[in-house]
Amino acid sequence: MNQVKKIQNFLQTNNIEAAFITTPDNVFYFTGFRSNPHERLLGVAIFKEAEPFIICPQMEIPDAKVAGWQGQIVGHQDTENAWDIVVQTMKEKAGDITTLAVEKAHLTVERLEALVERIPALQVSRIDEKINDLRVIKSEEELENMRKAAELADYAIEVGCKEIAEGKTEIEILNAIELAVKEKGAAQMSFDTMVLSGPKTASPHGTPGDRKIQKGDFILFDLGVVYNGYCSDITRTVAFGEPSPDKREIYETVRRAEEAAVQAVKPGITAMELDKIARDVITDAGYGEYFTHRLGHGLGISVHEFPSITGVNEMKLETGMVFTIEPGIYHPEITGVRIEDDVVVTADGVEVLTKFPKELQIL
Repeated sequence: MNQVKKIQNFLQTNNIEAAFITTPDNVFYFTGFRSNPHERLLGVAIFKEAEPFIICPQMEIPDAKVAGWQGQIVGHQDTENAWDIVVQTMKEKAGDITTLAVEKAHLTVERLEALVERIPALQVSRIDEKINDLRVIKSEEELENMRKAAELADYAIEVGCKEIAEGKTEIEILNAIELAVKEKGAAQMSFDTMVLSGPKTASPHGTPGDRKIQKGDFILFDLGVVYNGYCSDITRTVAFGEPSPDKREIYETVRRAEEAAVQAVKPGITAMELDKIARDVITDAGYGEYFTHRLGHGLGISVHEFPSITGVNEMKLETGMVFTIEPGIYHPEITGVRIEDDVVVTADGVEVLTKFPKELQIL
């Protein structure tokens, strides 16, 4: 409820009567209740002064209680209009609401129109930036969950390396990784696991398939694990058999770029400075055109969250921020290589959460 209080303070400071938060990850952040409502309405209403409430599908009320939410929970059946229930409950709590803060990046036009239809005088403002500001600095409890998630990600890479064998398909290796990680206690993966081999490594967001592993391949693993609602995200690229000199050169260039950026992390450095440090290493080696994406992204409850570590983001990094550092080179005629770690900004530098070795693993 401490996070709820911070939103109440924000509402009071800005003279806004209520906030209605609808992103499932943000509902979890403020209430501890994790739900995938699909097309149904899920939200938490927080008021300047009145007590907050969750609205969720009727069938999920027991789950919200088990999650530890102490406030009111309002359910809606599939045969009811959830917006009628939201507006009526808001009115019971705080009278006729005319100012409301919402996540403009998430609330659809259709849903906004449903609100305005019921409250014609409604004035809507953004709460996205305030939520980003709260979530971007991780508590020690959050960091401990992320350390555990990173441990499981390291283990997943270890399993993947052991599964590599000539003639095995990418999907077979992927399935073995996910089974092993779930047997270890992981609830789920952070995103669709990637196992790419040979020429497919040159696609930053390639899709695993039935390609069989061959001697001389580089194999790229990109995966993450969820632990207590918090995500990890790791990438390692390994060699199956002795790599050619040009593949090794690309690998070592990416490794130098990644380690240079990691070592530069500290409070006060900007996101764009970090991106430039890694990008300069790759550009100076002659591969600049093959590094085609940002350096990294925020990490926490969501696998991709604020901030974005790009070459145009002037934001200064602060103690407690967690993000990825993941430079890559994707040369369609040679190979693709990406190396990714999850890092925390500490008072005197950096803590690296993902610990699987970065020296080229030749299997």
